[in-house]
Amino acid sequence: MNDAVPNCGYLHAHDDIVKKVTDKMPEEELLYDLAELYKVFGDSTRIKILYVLFESEMCVCDISNLLNMSVSAISHQLRVLKQSSLVKFRRDGKTVFYSLADDHVRTIINQGMEHICE
Repeated sequence: MNDAVPNCGYLHAHDDIVKKVTDKMPEEELLYDLAELYKVFGDSTRIKILYVLFESEMCVCDISNLLNMSVSAISHQLRVLKQSSLVKFRRDGKTVFYSLADDHVRTIINQGMEHICE
């Protein structure tokens, strides 16, 4: 038994269960990346932006107007969403339009909403 693990009060560990679960655990780096992704969803402004983009691709000015927030605040949050690969953008002349990166984003939000509405 590992000395770093506190004694849980049982006479023996369930080595077979521990090994089975250990074998299925993702790499530490993947778990870190997953935690970082979920941190991005921890901001209500970013959630609002994602909901807006559910309906239509939009430019920063339109999102700003719709959410009654400054362009700089929306731009900052879009940058975070872009860095996390949750939104993508395309240029049309001088205007940049943002949209959801893929259907996974919609699924993550919908699953979360389903969970809290149960």
